[in-house]
Amino acid sequence: MFKDVGEMTAFIAEAGIESVDLRITDLNGRWRHITIPAAGFTKETAEKGVGFDGSSVGFTRLESGDMVMKPDPISAFLDPFHKVRTLGVICDVVQADTGALCDRDPRGVAKRAEKFLASFGPADSSRWGPELEFYVFESVSVRNDNCTYSAEIKPLANPAERIPPRKNSGYHACPPADLCSGLREKICAELGAAGVAVKYHHHEVGGFGQCEIEMPLGGFLESADRCQVIKYFTRMCAHEAGLTATFMPKPLFGEAGSGMHFHQHLFKAGEPVFYDPQGYAGLSTHALEYCAGILEHGRALTAFTNPSSNSFKRLVPGYEAPVNLFFSLANRSAAIRVPKYAVEPAKKRIEYRPPDATCNVYYAMAAMLMAGLDGIDRKLDPKKLGYGPHDEDIFKWSADRRKKITPLPRSLDEAVESLRRDEDFLLRGEVFSRELLDTYTSYKWETEFTEILKRPHPFEFELYYDC
Repeated sequence: MFKDVGEMTAFIAEAGIESVDLRITDLNGRWRHITIPAAGFTKETAEKGVGFDGSSVGFTRLESGDMVMKPDPISAFLDPFHKVRTLGVICDVVQADTGALCDRDPRGVAKRAEKFLASFGPADSSRWGPELEFYVFESVSVRNDNCTYSAEIKPLANPAERIPPRKNSGYHACPPADLCSGLREKICAELGAAGVAVKYHHHEVGGFGQCEIEMPLGGFLESADRCQVIKYFTRMCAHEAGLTATFMPKPLFGEAGSGMHFHQHLFKAGEPVFYDPQGYAGLSTHALEYCAGILEHGRALTAFTNPSSNSFKRLVPGYEAPVNLFFSLANRSAAIRVPKYAVEPAKKRIEYRPPDATCNVYYAMAAMLMAGLDGIDRKLDPKKLGYGPHDEDIFKWSADRRKKITPLPRSLDEAVESLRRDEDFLLRGEVFSRELLDTYTSYKWETEFTEILKRPHPFEFELYYDC
């Protein structure tokens, strides 16, 4: 929104801003914030930042907890969900003593990935277009203690006079079946007023309440920041409407899951790197190498792109979510789809389809970028590596033939183990640190996977109670 601190502080003074809300992203991708009355938000505050306890959000150890939120003026946006006129600003997390970017700060990882790309050689910049899918419910009630397990989800009202979309057939449903059309219009209007562009929105494949908001292609950091803002606006608009929105990949059994597909392509001095009219699907050699890098590291990437136990309830056969690592033109069961409608040189791109929105978007995008660049650097050939292209329905293949395709991990522990075995490509350029990877994988294993593994599941009572 602003090119520098001076422009931002001038706007605060001139536009009647009463509060400045500073946001950082924790290891799991959730926003944390500190609110400062505008009268106390000076130019010095904007330049030096605000101190906080980094150990409380997993950025450092308790004995060295002092860290600083440093506002980035370019990320600022008007936040309409406060009772006073508020400017939201996304921050970098820096060391209190040196001012260096914290090695675990997700936004810092994204900035280092951009810096690595700028000096890479075959390309120097990238553009991204994430698609955010989510469900809207009337209410959700969860109880989880030592002897009681329950989760009650109340879908949106289904008045008798309205014809609901058939099961898994809600794609682009029109009102009145599209009960969320008005809510999405509200979300997108608020985003537009805040300076965040939206490409389009629509009802998704699932039953009442599954939606998608897609943003236009943008720069690497810009797109990651936009994702955080869109998720926040979506939740807040739903909350104000007396509803609740979730980006969980599989909140409902038997209905379509919610993904977060990432369109991506590279440029060199402003010229497209991915385009070659003579190549397969119009892709250049570097584009195919980039695809090969993502697919070669796809199992490890899953720990960042699908980092929840719930992720793997979406990544199952029978739905559009891909479960195998191959690429194809316009095939939505492929991990990498080449959009058939993107034919112009500057629009030629790929779409990586496995991710979901439980990911920390900064980590996930940085990891995908580093995997793709590794493919270019090593001149990987996706065809020779067995990644396709497969422009056919692979589920009609024989079981023996399908076994030749590398599958995605089937569970969170499998994804974490895949990352532990294949992490060196992330360490180049110090984009990810070894300490960050160790912290991240340990957290996923000990705090999430192991804890879920220990808990009885309600379906187990149906299966085994009378054994």
